[in-house]
Amino acid sequence: MCTTCGCGEGERRIEGDEHAHEHHDHDHSHAHHHGHHHGHDHAHTHQHAHAHHHPHHHADDAMSEEAGSPRYVVIHHHHYHHNGDVHHHYHGESKVVSKRSVEQGHAHAHDDHHHDHHHDAHQPVVFLPQVNGSDLHYGRGEAGTHAPGMPQQRLLQIEMDVLSKNNALAEHNREHFSAQNILALNLVSSPGSGKTTLLTQTLDRISSHVPCAVIEGDQQTTNDAERIRATGVSAIQVNTGKGCHLDAQMVHDAAHRLQLTDNSILFIENVGNLVCPAGFDLGERHKVAVLSVTEGEDKPLKYPHMFSAAALMIINKIDLLPYLDFDLDACIAYARRVNPDIQVIALSARSGEGMDEWFAWLEAQQCA
Repeated sequence: MCTTCGCGEGERRIEGDEHAHEHHDHDHSHAHHHGHHHGHDHAHTHQHAHAHHHPHHHADDAMSEEAGSPRYVVIHHHHYHHNGDVHHHYHGESKVVSKRSVEQGHAHAHDDHHHDHHHDAHQPVVFLPQVNGSDLHYGRGEAGTHAPGMPQQRLLQIEMDVLSKNNALAEHNREHFSAQNILALNLVSSPGSGKTTLLTQTLDRISSHVPCAVIEGDQQTTNDAERIRATGVSAIQVNTGKGCHLDAQMVHDAAHRLQLTDNSILFIENVGNLVCPAGFDLGERHKVAVLSVTEGEDKPLKYPHMFSAAALMIINKIDLLPYLDFDLDACIAYARRVNPDIQVIALSARSGEGMDEWFAWLEAQQCA
């Protein structure tokens, strides 16, 4: 779950999911059993609090092997991180406060002229943005983000709780990848950067001599996974529903269904999003940020967390440079302003220009 968008709420679909889960509103635990041995059991316990009591059960349908085509299994995730405060009802109005209060970082105010009584227990928590002329910045608080009615410390605690659990799973993934000498790469970008085309062209070139597999992340459809499978490479689609990124659990579930071989490359194509995937470790060796020349050279400055987290920036679609006002040198300079160590490769997945440099980078990472 992202602290602002609540993307953990909703559903995900993983092709071939054969697990059965039973969910209860207040607390439930479920154990995953795989056809492989970890040396330990995975047990996950969730505490769910809700203002109403309505137990519900979901039974997952197994993949029909006889039919020859996998079916979707829907896994509902109901994450409530408010200690029972799922539904927030607020009364009263907030008024604009002084500049001095803004600089102090927070203020709690209500209009006494319009209320003859007070609802102190129900007053919203007001977080005031940093004001710079006519511009507002909501990322200057302790949590670096904002959610209506939620204090910064609570947001920070939620993020710490979510990420600590994700990071533990990511480390588990990393141990497995390392044990099998699997190069796991997390490809991140905004939608339409050309990640899938880059992948299909890459797989056409290297899959004959390097074992490869792909995890495809999207909110809906299996379109990209089908494009990957057309190259002859195994791929599994993970649909995140309302979720805006893959997490370590999703990668764990998908990776074991792919039956990865030793000394292979696992390409993880994340959901198109330059924000949330920056904070979620999947157990990958590197994040690879793909930026197309149609997006604007200032993307690294607009989304610094992603480019700070990436080891490599691929500038794609350079065959379109003659038709665009894209400053290639400025884009590279901006990326290195936020991440001095980032490597940069400019290429065109469609024309093939620069692809040899990308293949050389992949080979170097396999040998590292």
